[in-house]
Amino acid sequence: MLHGVNIINRWQTMTLAEQMGNIGAEVSRLLCWEAKRDEDQTQKSLARALELIDLSIADSRWNKKELCRLREVLCSKIFAPGMYNVTAEQLNNYFLPFAILARKKYA
Repeated sequence: MLHGVNIINRWQTMTLAEQMGNIGAEVSRLLCWEAKRDEDQTQKSLARALELIDLSIADSRWNKKELCRLREVLCSKIFAPGMYNVTAEQLNNYFLPFAILARKKYA
């Protein structure tokens, strides 16, 4: 897990695009492990992704409603796939604009 004051402090200095880009990278790893049917790695990636989402939810700058819905949709993808019928492609497409925006900061 990512616990620690340094991680939390660093996370809180990131823009929303940077936070979401990092969450998206972990979700992408999760989806790759899920496609390979590696339950152990899928669960580890899910835990990391949820921890990052929770750090963003705890950040007072952002809309908690959308972040909580993201958490719900991600959990449903793994534990109740029929609930939202969200695909790996849809999840990756959701995060892509955040990653592009975050990269522009460093270009």
